[in-house]
Amino acid sequence: MSAAYFITGTDTDIGKTTVAAGLLHAARLAGLSTAAGKPVASGCDVTPKGLRNADALALMAQCSVPLTYAQVNPMAFEPPIAPHLAAREAGVALTVQSLLEPMREILDLQADFTLIEGAGGWRVPLADQDNLSDLAIALDLPVILVVGVRLGCINHALLTAEAIARDGLQLAGWVANIIDSKTARLEENLATLAERIPAPCLGRVPKMKLVTAEAVAGHLQLDLLD
Repeated sequence: MSAAYFITGTDTDIGKTTVAAGLLHAARLAGLSTAAGKPVASGCDVTPKGLRNADALALMAQCSVPLTYAQVNPMAFEPPIAPHLAAREAGVALTVQSLLEPMREILDLQADFTLIEGAGGWRVPLADQDNLSDLAIALDLPVILVVGVRLGCINHALLTAEAIARDGLQLAGWVANIIDSKTARLEENLATLAERIPAPCLGRVPKMKLVTAEAVAGHLQLDLLD
């Protein structure tokens, strides 16, 4: 039986890919086959093989199902700016429809555990009035929320959880990624998040000097997902 999730965050640069790679690694350790997609990425490097995004490559490294880079990251843009602006500058129509089929192809591979990773937070604009959240809706995937734990994270987390529910999707779980270990009243903040987010906490990832998928996986509990 295969399971697939859309993974989003409370903001940009809060560790979505770090957690996604950890979840995929944990799945592999549990003997599950894994696949992942990063439908759109900006801030890509120019390489002899084409544009490459570090986050997409990190996800690929944890996929046991053979996938090409173009399959994992069909829309790649060089400037490290909002994806809809990068696409506009490149003359590319960045719509839900343009991302839907490539991600469905990954889901159709029926890996035991599949993650589709968004960009930035939940309500990231695409072309026209489309948002990246509309892709999650079109794919009808339960959502895993990565909360970047720092001052202000409670508001961001609860608003995101409310938006996911309003969009008619299940919040399957959330992960506390501690990006500021000096956050005042850290334990109290984590307790408030646990009380108010209507989904299980899949783990608490501490601030690490050396971040690897294997190290992150040790702080996550896949068995808490439905």
